[in-house]
Amino acid sequence: MADYYIGLMSGTSLDSIDAVLVDFSSTMQLVATRSHPLPNTLRRDIHRLMSSGDHEIELMGVVDRQFALCQVEAVKKLLADNAIDSNDITAIGSHGQTIRHRPADQQRSYQHAFSLQIGDPNTIAYETQITTVADFRRRDIAANGQGAPLAPLFHRYILNQQKRTADGVVICNIGGFSNPTILGHNTICGFDSGPGNVLMDSWIERKRQQRYDDAGAWARSGTLHEALLDKLLEHEYFALPLPKSTGRESFNLDWLDQQLETLNVPIADADVQRTLLELTARSIAAAISDHPLTSSALYICGGGAHNSFLLQRLTELLPRHLVATTQELGLDPDWVEGCAFAWLAKQAINRQAVDCQAVTGAMSDNILGGIYYA
Repeated sequence: MADYYIGLMSGTSLDSIDAVLVDFSSTMQLVATRSHPLPNTLRRDIHRLMSSGDHEIELMGVVDRQFALCQVEAVKKLLADNAIDSNDITAIGSHGQTIRHRPADQQRSYQHAFSLQIGDPNTIAYETQITTVADFRRRDIAANGQGAPLAPLFHRYILNQQKRTADGVVICNIGGFSNPTILGHNTICGFDSGPGNVLMDSWIERKRQQRYDDAGAWARSGTLHEALLDKLLEHEYFALPLPKSTGRESFNLDWLDQQLETLNVPIADADVQRTLLELTARSIAAAISDHPLTSSALYICGGGAHNSFLLQRLTELLPRHLVATTQELGLDPDWVEGCAFAWLAKQAINRQAVDCQAVTGAMSDNILGGIYYA
């Protein structure tokens, strides 16, 4: 008998809602997927909520519901397209859309840390009539963790269920931000190494009105600007100790504009894009090379898996590593994060605590996510 869960994920790129249907009845099976578009007006309003502004509580209340209703559409179409009845689904795991992530760090105390996602789970549970698990990050923050990344435990689960050795393996999600999971013998470490696609996507949308740089072609056409790269690498985040996580609050176009203004030299748009790609590649490579856990294989998932120039640079920067996508592990790189939240929902429904201590710095194992019954 099938044990169906749905995972919903929307990252910092805001390109779509990823919806996955997963069967956990034996080994995990990815049954069906849907990439559900976000209306441009909703994308615009979410972007507004990612920085302080007028009437933001009013806007958040409205967008919280609008985004949830968009998630509901994604779930209903996923089920209809695959002739699956909602009564057959045990639960939905919804990450929600992060609009503010302020974990504890050297400037912010544990008591003032928070992470805020929208996508009202009450609405999802009511409209789909499927029990919904959401709000995964805040329990971890309550336990003095970073609240993110949460996928590393799922990455280990993938390798364990395939009976593959996890020793020396890195699985790195490159979405808006880059999150390497470094696995050793009975050890695990995960964190945000820095920006992934967020700056590249923002720059090409501003300059070319395109959502992303297809295969890194525009970056490939440019020339690396070493002075700009050095300036970008001076960001204090890169020197922070683990555990750590980041977001648009730290890496955004306003910050990039400030670095360009400080340099005060003309830089071609394509050269900026080339340098932003290098920032992503070098920060990932440095995070892996500098880590005390040695590794020999790097598997990429997320949107960055489609950036062939970025994968080329990672291969060049990590010559002792096999660099491939998670397709080599039997899981399509586009759907790993969605599957992770289906899995986290399963853990919550079954009252299974998740050990994030070595990843987020939480002080204890915790059942992550609030459960909203149908």
